[in-house]
Amino acid sequence: LDVNRFAPGLSFFFDAHVDFFEEIAKFRAARRIWARWLREEYGATSEKALWLKFHTQTAGVSLTAQQPVNNVVRTAVEALAAVLGGTNSLHTNALDETLALPTDETAEIALRTQQVLMEETGVTNVADPLGGSWYVEALTDRLEAEAEDIFARIRDLGGDGTITSGILRGIEDGWFTAAIADSAFTYQQALEQGTKKIVGVNVHTGTVAKELEILRISHEVEQAQRAVLARRRAHRDQAAVDASLKRMVDVARTGGNLVPPMLDATRAEATLGEICDALRSEWGSYREPARF
Repeated sequence: LDVNRFAPGLSFFFDAHVDFFEEIAKFRAARRIWARWLREEYGATSEKALWLKFHTQTAGVSLTAQQPVNNVVRTAVEALAAVLGGTNSLHTNALDETLALPTDETAEIALRTQQVLMEETGVTNVADPLGGSWYVEALTDRLEAEAEDIFARIRDLGGDGTITSGILRGIEDGWFTAAIADSAFTYQQALEQGTKKIVGVNVHTGTVAKELEILRISHEVEQAQRAVLARRRAHRDQAAVDASLKRMVDVARTGGNLVPPMLDATRAEATLGEICDALRSEWGSYREPARF
């Protein structure tokens, strides 16, 4: 494959947290790393191949159930950091997503947050507006170096020095799972000790917040969907469904390419649940091992 042809079609999905300058620097560091790796390790020469295209979603983990209206401010800060960091597209979370699916009103507030940034602030008029800032450049350098250190550790996991083998071994050995768990533990510990301050949670908690009206899904919606599914099953060719699922399981057993048989199963009108159940019959269900 020619890297100059397929790399421009790749895109990434990032999270934007509330530490404003660090998030901007994170996105800038990612763009540097991508361009350097594509050029130096994969021989890319096309300018478009060196562009890091990414979508950003504001961080659900930063939203709080306590005083949830404060989440509007958090989301706005995160969205602004994503824009200043160079995101190509953006999803802003609704203020009540720690409690339920968003209501029409809260979803609209999330949308308006993006629209205010786009239409009223002028932040989209220039690319990389914080480039050259001493603090942002220094923070970008630091995050870039720390990321490269992590990549080096991943390479070492595989034994042959390649990032691919390191990732595979890291998945098999639980290295990534352990790293995520350690990070989550450190974050929770900081909250409980008060070194990480969250307004309305462990600091400035005095105001009694108004209870939100959350979205409640009617059971009629589920019943209607069950009826649609029953009608579909009644009118499809069940023998074709069974045969397509069997072929898919056979491929799963041998480690082959599952995409063609999965497409065949969907064309035969197998449901997503039936496809997953068929694969589960061969592979079982993943259970995360306990690690201490």
